[in-house]
Amino acid sequence: MSRPDQHGTGSAVPRLAAAAGIAALTLTAVVAPGQAARADGDKKVLTVAVAQSVDSLSPFLATRLVSTSINRLMYEYLTDYDVEDARPVPGLATRWETSADKLTWTYTIRSDARWSDGRRITAEDAAWTFNTMMTDEAAATANGSFVANFAKVTAPSPTELVVRLNKPQATMTAPDVPIVPKHVWEKVGDFSAFHNDEHFPAVGSGPFVLTGYRPDSYVRLKANDRFWRGAPKFDELVFRYYKDQDAAVAALRKGEVSFVAGSPSLTPAQADSLKGQENIEVNDAPGRRFHALAVNPGARARNGERFGDGHPSLLDRRVRHALFRAVDREALVDKVFQGHAAEGAGYIPPRFSRYFWKPSKEQELTYDPAAAARLLDEAGYRRNGAGKRVGKDGRPLTYRVLCHATDPNDKAVGQYLKEWWGRLGIGVRLDCLDNVSDPWLAGTYDLAFDGWSVNPDPDFVLSLHTCAALPATPEDTGATDNFICDRTYDELYARQLAEYDPDKRAALVKQLQSRLYDLGYMNVMAYPNAVEAYRTDQIASIETMPKAAGNIYGQDGYWSWWSAVPADSGGSGGGAGPAAVITGIVAGVVLLAGAGVVLAARRRAGAEDRE
Repeated sequence: MSRPDQHGTGSAVPRLAAAAGIAALTLTAVVAPGQAARADGDKKVLTVAVAQSVDSLSPFLATRLVSTSINRLMYEYLTDYDVEDARPVPGLATRWETSADKLTWTYTIRSDARWSDGRRITAEDAAWTFNTMMTDEAAATANGSFVANFAKVTAPSPTELVVRLNKPQATMTAPDVPIVPKHVWEKVGDFSAFHNDEHFPAVGSGPFVLTGYRPDSYVRLKANDRFWRGAPKFDELVFRYYKDQDAAVAALRKGEVSFVAGSPSLTPAQADSLKGQENIEVNDAPGRRFHALAVNPGARARNGERFGDGHPSLLDRRVRHALFRAVDREALVDKVFQGHAAEGAGYIPPRFSRYFWKPSKEQELTYDPAAAARLLDEAGYRRNGAGKRVGKDGRPLTYRVLCHATDPNDKAVGQYLKEWWGRLGIGVRLDCLDNVSDPWLAGTYDLAFDGWSVNPDPDFVLSLHTCAALPATPEDTGATDNFICDRTYDELYARQLAEYDPDKRAALVKQLQSRLYDLGYMNVMAYPNAVEAYRTDQIASIETMPKAAGNIYGQDGYWSWWSAVPADSGGSGGGAGPAAVITGIVAGVVLLAGAGVVLAARRRAGAEDRE
């Protein structure tokens, strides 16, 4: 998937649970990029600058885009998405078939695939992965929605996997679940606390093997010579964290990194500054993400308990619609994204044409400040003598808006909200934080900037707004995005999941988006392009997805990094390799947040996809 990625039907992971211990970060030397490259000898190293922290390296817990992207490199899935048209293609499964009633699916597991430690991959590994997710709530944190409908999973032979469903499920040709090695993971006691970040190399089946990790600093991987498709052409792949996106761009210019993705994209100004630069290629293509405003609908758990302190006025649909009618999407695309985006509408980006939806003219919440003012008046929030909107208690309306401190787009859009909503008499307080997870999970926000990477099959992002995705209790962490629970939406969701006819299912997916739009809890403002850049003197060629015009970072697969061809640059292939990361930093460029407590609770996917 990749999105941020998947969540399940709720987890028993405590909201603020943290792994014990804080690792001390010792900077013993300052090493120049060239020196690091020579220390790596003839190794070809591809270094990717990222602006998002890893939430977990466990495929059972990871939901952030950077984390799920790394998981795709470490672990193979039953099926992959074709790089050209995103149709399901063989992964660990060479073929699959279903029974006449669509309730039994049989996958043939390839016999030529091996784990990185040399052991054969069998159907038992897949059966164990699924059964663990079905029986352990913590193991279902990231991808539980895919197995919620599974009745029984067995492995009659090393090459045969059989999944029995409770009812038909249309996602069975693309079950976005990383398959893990049973002989390694069956030793894990508490899946909520195990982050797969202590013992290296980590046994995997993907094109790369995890060999090192330091929180908010780097993730290091090496090429897997046993990967069934063949080893990548780069010997090592390093994801290096930059809190400051301008610093990451500067590092690209200096050749200290091979690739920069932004958070998750470069700003128009950053992209423009790189265009025409020697040895730098800028990729600007339709993306798979959306940029939205999510409304706190009143945080609640599946047991019925409410928590948090979302503003009560937002429970009124007229107020929510008023806020959205005061947002000029066209202006945001033009002024914030400077044309590097498409105007927002439904939940699925236009890149996925089968499922893309736009409201009718009668339904559309067009930019109309006068109409917004009338809706607020009707809802009882009229202006006082000072021009401020007040409720029956006489208190002015002021909304807290969560924003990601590392995302320039959040901050820029936030300034427009202050202006537009201010004209309505509504105050705005931007809460731009490095960690938006804690207030979001606690429901202590009014609105929040949101964003997910959508998969070719949209089921996962749609599942985030079902009642089943709510946390079991206020103390738990569910799979929900922002606590939406609507029975009409749930009924439509169940119908699309059970529908195998592609056209009928697409129609239901569009109805789901229509319902979500009408509820007014999610305002999709834009579909940002994937704007990224890389050095052509370090990367000779690299695959986009889709091939014609697509993204490199955060793909629905491992095609980019697996396909990347090193340039003939004398053996370094990426400037500051792992040696530089371990022994020091480049002064004034790499801004490390330091090694901190690794939260067990999932962090927001926001301007972080998954998936």
